[in-house]
Amino acid sequence: MTAILLFILAGIGEIGGGYLIWLWLREGKPFYWGIIGGIALALYGVVATFQTFPTFGRVYAAYGGVFIVLSILWGWGIDGKKPDHLDFIGAGICLIGVIVILLPRS
Repeated sequence: MTAILLFILAGIGEIGGGYLIWLWLREGKPFYWGIIGGIALALYGVVATFQTFPTFGRVYAAYGGVFIVLSILWGWGIDGKKPDHLDFIGAGICLIGVIVILLPRS
């Protein structure tokens, strides 16, 4: 459960930070939105280090799958772009990949 929470927090930091920078540079929002976005992106990098899995590569590979799912949800919830059936299928495939990557090793 802790791992899932950390992945979600990291995703909010990365996606939210990137989104704020996007709004600043592409949609003319105030400069401080970009600063806040940069801080959120830095915090994303810190949050990911709290995972208990043994290797950097495995944590970031698994996070990549979670990031894809969270990005689709962000687009739906924040931008109002409803995912289609292929988005949901792709997200499901990614989550299967996350599970495989994080399976305990003997």
